Amino acid sequence: MADCLCDQCSALCCRYFALPIDNPESRRQYDDIRWYLCHENVVVFIEEKQWYIGFMSRCKHLQSDNRCGIYETRPKICREYSTDNCDFHGGEYNFEQLFTSAEQLQLYADEQLALQRKSRRKKSARRPPRRLIALKPTLTLSVPPSNGNGNGNGNGNGNGHRISLPQLTR
Repeated sequence: MADCLCDQCSALCCRYFALPIDNPESRRQYDDIRWYLCHENVVVFIEEKQWYIGFMSRCKHLQSDNRCGIYETRPKICREYSTDNCDFHGGEYNFEQLFTSAEQLQLYADEQLALQRKSRRKKSARRPPRRLIALKPTLTLSVPPSNGNGNGNGNGNGNGHRISLPQLTR
């Protein structure tokens, strides 16, 4: 019979929690995340292109033997957690990026924002120049007299009208 995984576990999952945050796109958003990292026991990481803030905070119900002190009444999120994706045998975390200091994030932000600027410049250089449409002097149309009945046959005794329209050219 295999040993119970929980007998060997150091309860990594009970020593932190992480919440998704908006992926930063501007200098201000990066700076807000940098502020998070100025606090103790906070990390920020990217996993599968999603940004997270992690709080290194031990669950207050974790006992000295790394077992849950409220196992029978633990929250649903704990009940849904499976040893299939357990931190114990997950090996190394597969973070795309892990930030533990504001300085690390600042370097990353500077690189990413520079790449964004470069990408925008390339896109604008590939875009064809806009064509301006010039207006020529007014074109005058004569409308034949109408009998006013709206049938458009031109048979009537009304006066003709002149309509002026701008002419578009390319």
